[in-house]
Amino acid sequence: MKAAQDIILAPVVTEKSMDGMTAKKYTFKVAKKANKIEIAKAVEELFDVEVICVNTINVRGRYRRLGMNEGFTASWKKAVVTLNPEPTGKKKSTIEFFDGMF
Repeated sequence: MKAAQDIILAPVVTEKSMDGMTAKKYTFKVAKKANKIEIAKAVEELFDVEVICVNTINVRGRYRRLGMNEGFTASWKKAVVTLNPEPTGKKKSTIEFFDGMF
């Protein structure tokens, strides 16, 4: 099993992902080979929260041109993680990293 830092690569900060925070949905850029179970365990380990479900999306690379050069940007995987609003035990219900962005 990979380390949690190798699975969760970066947060995705867009208007849509910030709107999802009110419904306890957080969006991350994840490793392309990571599955939903590994993503859920990594988020629980890194942020000390309780995950209800994970939805994953494979994002295709976009076509780009720069002068005569043309090609595609790198493809990547996105995960939308839904947290339990009423966690059990000493788990938290939010991720503090995203709380400072409001």
